[in-house]
Amino acid sequence: MKTELWAIGKTNERYLEEGMELYRKRLAHYLKFGLEILPDIKKAGKMNSEQLKNKEGETVLQRLKAGDYLVLLDESGKQYTSESFAGFLDHRMQLSHKRIIFLIGGAFGFSPELYARADGKLSLSRMTFSHQMVRLFFLEQLYRAMTILNNEPYHNA
Repeated sequence: MKTELWAIGKTNERYLEEGMELYRKRLAHYLKFGLEILPDIKKAGKMNSEQLKNKEGETVLQRLKAGDYLVLLDESGKQYTSESFAGFLDHRMQLSHKRIIFLIGGAFGFSPELYARADGKLSLSRMTFSHQMVRLFFLEQLYRAMTILNNEPYHNA
């Protein structure tokens, strides 16, 4: 199974890009991993929040395949400890999905169609973070989960 992180829109900060690249490289040691940055919606400034969410949702839905397991990173999602997130991943990797996709939406969240298609929702915290920072935080937690599953010292170091 391949694990992917999808995010809408480019990252503006170089330090975040460098951190994301660091964890992307580390993850390659443990699993087939892909990071996909979906393009910003054209003429987004002329759309209201609902229109923008719907356009972003259409973009994502067009890229999904029937066997994909989609997890939205959403403030109302389930919160895990690092250990329980590792257990969630371990369980998902044992199943027959071709891809598990974690999706970070745009600034206004997700369209109703994406919520309907999603197989799960995950919250990193009750706090609000920028969508750009969430990318780095999630990659670090994914890496941490892989080290937990492999009984490596990173988690407690």
